[in-house]
Amino acid sequence: MAGIGVRLNKIFGRNTLTTNMIGFFYSTLVTVAPMFAIIINLVLMEYFLKFSTLGYAQRELFSCTILYTFIFSLLTASPFNAVLSRYISDVIYEERYQDILPCYHIGMMLNIVLSCLVGIPFCLWEHFVGGVSVAYVFAGFWCYISLVFVFYSMIYLSICKDYQRIAQYYIVGMLVAFFLSLFLRYICHWGITQSMLAAMDAGFFLTAVLENALVKRYFRKNSNRYKPVLSYFKKYWQLVVTNFLYILGLYVHNFVFWTTDMRMVVVDSFVCNQPYDMASCLAMFTNISATIIFIARVEMYFHEKYKLYSEAVIGGRGADIQNAKKRMFRQLASELMTLARIQFIISVVIYLICIVVLPTIGISGMTMKIYPSLAVGYFILFLMYSAIIFLYYFNDLKGAVLTAVVFCSITFVGSIISTHLSPIWYGMGVVAGSFAGWTMAYARLRWIEKNMDTHIFCSGSLIPRGKGLKPSAKAYDRKQMIQESTTNANNL
Repeated sequence: MAGIGVRLNKIFGRNTLTTNMIGFFYSTLVTVAPMFAIIINLVLMEYFLKFSTLGYAQRELFSCTILYTFIFSLLTASPFNAVLSRYISDVIYEERYQDILPCYHIGMMLNIVLSCLVGIPFCLWEHFVGGVSVAYVFAGFWCYISLVFVFYSMIYLSICKDYQRIAQYYIVGMLVAFFLSLFLRYICHWGITQSMLAAMDAGFFLTAVLENALVKRYFRKNSNRYKPVLSYFKKYWQLVVTNFLYILGLYVHNFVFWTTDMRMVVVDSFVCNQPYDMASCLAMFTNISATIIFIARVEMYFHEKYKLYSEAVIGGRGADIQNAKKRMFRQLASELMTLARIQFIISVVIYLICIVVLPTIGISGMTMKIYPSLAVGYFILFLMYSAIIFLYYFNDLKGAVLTAVVFCSITFVGSIISTHLSPIWYGMGVVAGSFAGWTMAYARLRWIEKNMDTHIFCSGSLIPRGKGLKPSAKAYDRKQMIQESTTNANNL
């Protein structure tokens, strides 16, 4: 269960053009292949099932169903991901592997309960107010729950660094979904959207089952210790806040623009803003390679420096600790600068391609006016998230919370202000929020660098904490000691 860094080190270590290309495609495959598998599958299904022949209302209903499925499955999973990842990491470090299945079970229960609390009222509204059939509503709800299962199981496989299996399971699930959609449409003669939605249900559910089976294969023993898992939510509540606000910040600007005059309401239930949502999607794809670059470089370079510093803290001399700390922070700064440089070049190239190619395939007008500012915002946003990951490395949970709060709140306020500007500036809320969040995260990293020794060596406690009466603050009474000494002398 080694990380992808070992494999990437072997590939990039040869330092040739061919191996560099292989390394890039490998890192792409194991990090963002799931997302591309879903997108390619949807495109193929739309083409072979002749999705474009449907009426506008049917097409928009299906598109909004898929859009809401992804957004709200990510939002309902966000309060649990970071805390459970921390618990699993601690358990693996302490080699208490029997405690992982209790975490898996209780985390899944909490995630499903929250997802149902959000999803069931919406589905009831969609049926009784929107007039959508029960079969279609249930298919949409099952697609949503299946994707929740998929995202949840990914936490455990990601901790185990089994990115390849995750990608393989997504590909298998989407292949099954594609061929099932053809079978339902042309053999069973189902409707186009019904066939596509049912096929996506089956694909996501199969992916979730495969992930679940792999988790059970890795971790066979069950200690049935559930209370420690729940205690982590209280102990590390900052992780809940940080992850939720970060995911919310990714979509809060879309929610703001769903309230404008540009919004479209489908079956009195779904609300969207087609030009802005499409521009957001393009902006994210323009900068998604930052995720690949960051994961690859952290696995290959920074993690080794962090490990050397940790080993120096445990048993090294003072000079060794200081030297390791300097090398670690130099590497951290280098990784952030390298990520910014490489991603800037990639984003500019992709941006130019989009500007030239997209109008020829029908994506133009308002979408292309909004796209540039959002592309800048997402560029800064992914840099900010990289800084948050480094804050996690140093256990600066306060800094992570401040970063997420600043990012989400300023993005929300900035997006409200942007709705009153011309379309070319609609994305300035994301730009302002991402830049403010990046500034906060960078300031916290600099603070950690200056106070690293205090942060590492003075954060613990010598006396275990407990409940009861506070002991007296008096440590020494000179008069009492003199009296006791005189008494002892007289007795002698």
